Amino acid sequence: MPWRKSLLVRLLLTSIAIAVLSVGATAWLAVQTTTRAIQEERGQVLSDDTDILRQLSGFAATHADWSGVQTSVHALSRTMGRRIALATEDGRTIADSAAPGTALPARASATIDPQNTDTYTEPGAQLAGIDPRAVGPYLLPAAERARVKALAEKRLTCMRANMSDGSIRQLPSGRSLVIADGGEASVPSECADGALNTPTHTEQKALDHLSSLTAPCLNLDGEKERATIPPAGIGTDFIPGATAAADDPGRGFGGSRQTQNCVDDARRTQLDPYVAPRAKLYLGALGQQPAGFDLTPANKARIIGVAGLVLLVTIAMTAGVAIRLVRPLRALTAAAQQPPQQHTRVAITTKDETGYLAAAFNDLTARRQQLEAQRKAMISDIAHELRTPLTNIRGWLEVTRDGLLEPDPDLIASLHDEALLLQHIIDDLQDLAAADAGTLTLHREPVRADDLVAQTVSAHHARAESSGIRLSTRTDPDLHLDADPVRMRQVLGNLTSNALRHTPVGGTVTLTARQAGDLALLTVEDTGSGIATDDLPHIFERFWRAEKSRSRRTGGSGLGLSIARQLVEAHEGTVTVESEPGNGCVFTIKLPRAHHTNRQTP
Repeated sequence: MPWRKSLLVRLLLTSIAIAVLSVGATAWLAVQTTTRAIQEERGQVLSDDTDILRQLSGFAATHADWSGVQTSVHALSRTMGRRIALATEDGRTIADSAAPGTALPARASATIDPQNTDTYTEPGAQLAGIDPRAVGPYLLPAAERARVKALAEKRLTCMRANMSDGSIRQLPSGRSLVIADGGEASVPSECADGALNTPTHTEQKALDHLSSLTAPCLNLDGEKERATIPPAGIGTDFIPGATAAADDPGRGFGGSRQTQNCVDDARRTQLDPYVAPRAKLYLGALGQQPAGFDLTPANKARIIGVAGLVLLVTIAMTAGVAIRLVRPLRALTAAAQQPPQQHTRVAITTKDETGYLAAAFNDLTARRQQLEAQRKAMISDIAHELRTPLTNIRGWLEVTRDGLLEPDPDLIASLHDEALLLQHIIDDLQDLAAADAGTLTLHREPVRADDLVAQTVSAHHARAESSGIRLSTRTDPDLHLDADPVRMRQVLGNLTSNALRHTPVGGTVTLTARQAGDLALLTVEDTGSGIATDDLPHIFERFWRAEKSRSRRTGGSGLGLSIARQLVEAHEGTVTVESEPGNGCVFTIKLPRAHHTNRQTP
């Protein structure tokens, strides 16, 4: 056999292909999964880093220096699972969550400057980049904070009394704002008294200072223009001209970028004493563990080694299984290639599919041998069945030809009976051949079961009466079959004839027809000698007879029951037998019941 057609080689190649695909798919999946995990981790780290920057920027916006930030750094490090360090611009450590003496990372992650926040980590960060939490001199004392809150509550009460509504929000400076549900235009005119929008003493003082800081670059009279400059952190919605300036730097302060820059610089100068100095933020992994996926040459070698080991183990296991699988197949092939008369059983060495195949081959061999024996026996039986009538016919004809006997009516009747016997045997063999070939023709029609039983009893009544046997019937009314009436009479006739042959004088043969669900049950029961238990499995075999002498006095040709089974199976039915020696036999035919209740009986 060419190696490319060998089952063993095919199994090995298939296993290698599966192993290669498995290793490749696993590696691809691992890379994809790792990449996705790294991307997700980076996204989470970016979110955490942004939160760390926001919180430390808030600390810088509300403290004049970095004193006390160490506690916040350690708390953030524990919460975020990150190393956090702060250092001055010249590299001096301000605070570090790592152990003292641990070197800072190579690069700073961000710069913390509440007056130049380019990351806008805090919602509401102004366009100038000043952290809105940096309020400095605009921070209201408790008394002013309470007074402004009272004015806000008064305005909100007025709005609700005038069919409007809103809410109170407090700014980082402590000033309370009333936010109307529909915006500023929704505030009723009765409630817009201007008291809430008037700067407090602290705010006015800070505004005056801001105006003095802007005077040199704007060349303005501070007393004249200071009301147009919005204070940082007190809510630009309540200072005339501030909203436009916040939305468009070119409007509200002279309409030029130079004016806006002048105001922003003045704010930074005013806030500088109140915020912490610029600092660099360093972020890293806890314990300095390496981050990311490091595919070093050593890791590559490990992956290649593991993949090679998997491939080697796969090939070894496949080879072992394949050899174990191929060995019985080769034995089966060798046995099947032997001449039919030399076929032998194959030893079963496994309990898998190959073992089942060997067992099936052994069963097939046994059945072939059995069929061969049956074929030889059938040929012998056919020869015997045909030899007897032919011998009789030939003998009587030779005697008559030689003039030793006159051809009287009795001789002619005897020869006619022998010819009928030959015709009967040939007809039976023809029916069996047609059934085996699937060419047996059935002419089905609705048939009353009681008609079949009655016709069968009528045909065998004379023989039963002459033999001293009583024929009886029991039938259900209106039981119909979808069957070929001629063939079914032949089946019942064969069973009845067989029952009469084995029933002694004074016995009874009973034919019944009854309904059982969707089935019709036809039975032929006798009170004869019965059938031995060992003979029951062979009762429907062709030319099989319990009496081996094949005497005409004790049995027929041995084809009647076989023909009956073939005809019943052609009707999609079954025929079975039950018997005990000395207690008679019961042959039961099960056929599908037809639902024809309006058929006219001929």
